[in-house]
Amino acid sequence: MPSTVEQLSPTRVKITVEVPFADLKPSMDKAYAEVAKSVNIPGFRRGKVPPVVIDQRFGRGVIIQEAFNDSWQRFYGAAVTENNLSPLAQPDVEVTKLEDGDVIEFTAEVDVRPEFDLPDFSTLTAEVDALEVPDTLVDQQLDVLRNRFGSRETVERPAADGDIVTINLVASQDGEPLADATADDVEHTIGSGQMLEGLDDAVIGLSAGESATFASKLVSGPLQDEEADIQVTVTKVQASELPDADDEFAQEASEFDTIEELRANIEDRLTRIARLEQASQARDAVLETLVGQVDIEVPEHLLNSELDSRRQQITEQLAQAGLTLEQYLANIGEDQSEEEFWADLEQRSAQALKAQIILDKVAEERSIDVDQNEFTQHIIRKAQADGVPPQQVADHLKEHPHHIEEYMLEIRRGTALATIVESATVTDSNGSVVQLAKLQDDGTYADADAAPSDVDREVVEQPATDQEAQAPSV
Repeated sequence: MPSTVEQLSPTRVKITVEVPFADLKPSMDKAYAEVAKSVNIPGFRRGKVPPVVIDQRFGRGVIIQEAFNDSWQRFYGAAVTENNLSPLAQPDVEVTKLEDGDVIEFTAEVDVRPEFDLPDFSTLTAEVDALEVPDTLVDQQLDVLRNRFGSRETVERPAADGDIVTINLVASQDGEPLADATADDVEHTIGSGQMLEGLDDAVIGLSAGESATFASKLVSGPLQDEEADIQVTVTKVQASELPDADDEFAQEASEFDTIEELRANIEDRLTRIARLEQASQARDAVLETLVGQVDIEVPEHLLNSELDSRRQQITEQLAQAGLTLEQYLANIGEDQSEEEFWADLEQRSAQALKAQIILDKVAEERSIDVDQNEFTQHIIRKAQADGVPPQQVADHLKEHPHHIEEYMLEIRRGTALATIVESATVTDSNGSVVQLAKLQDDGTYADADAAPSDVDREVVEQPATDQEAQAPSV
């Protein structure tokens, strides 16, 4: 099966493949068999219609087309391997010659990974924020736990700072209530600063059954960011009583005997989380440095396809939220025009694709493979991120097996990046070298004397579930 390659650009080639009809015969036989099973022709049993009759009834061209559709990817893959190409997307395929019984020729234009050299990873340097766990953060997490063990009491008095009020909200403009801007039985902690600006000031001093009106900007819906008059009615006032942060509380809320031990446990967990966040920052910084040192061109077709996909996704998300791009940029505080936003998106997309190309080459040169345990853990992490059971993700892969290759790519790229980061020199803002090689997934180091306790894990992390114990089957 001869094939030739024409270099259209540094990142795009045209592969021409000649397939002898002898190589097409298995797919031709399959196509005839499929048609024979699906048609009723007088004088022949279903599935026993001879090829010559099928050719007369439907035309031989239909069979050749079906056979080609069934087999071209196999011939294309062989040509890619033969010519040592690294495709980056699906090819554009066209049949250019058809001599029935002799040969069928087709071309496949495809973006390919350009040739480039990788730098010595040990020369890469990056800086990250210094690891810091202030006492105020420990206090906040301790307060989260105290709130969990606190109590509420409905009180017959005006609402005060720190109280939990149940409220009804009705927004109006020019005296006309807005149908899309009402809410009933909403709980709100006074002083939290959440929900609407001006709400805390309006409800302080109100007792159950009393109302007040204040002006504010709507925070969601089709009228987001528009000024409106908000009537708030308090239906219940509850006082929250928190237990004292003492040894008695530590014993009730944890396995520890003293509040000092509980605080130390919380600080240890926050430290481990901070290490993981620092490691994530290091990966991003090292990758950015690497991408900046490698001079390659991102294939135009690949970039345009990525941009079209991202534009469509953003447009759909904005439409679902009832926002224009201008409103969205204003909401997030970006001093950026729509043209600048799209230009920035194009630049970030190009950098992301460039990073993928580099990581794929690293994975190939280092012969990085994916074992079953890595694949299972990846599914579990995906499930946790999406808030669904791991088996649901696994079932999705069964229904859409092409996504398995996408997952494998993600894992290989992640492993490749980890290899690069371990070779690079990463320092924090204080000038200290950040040790990443032995950092484990839980934020501890591989040579630590003891494994971290799981007590009060939910204080500073997402609540543990039984998902991790359920290995999904794909």
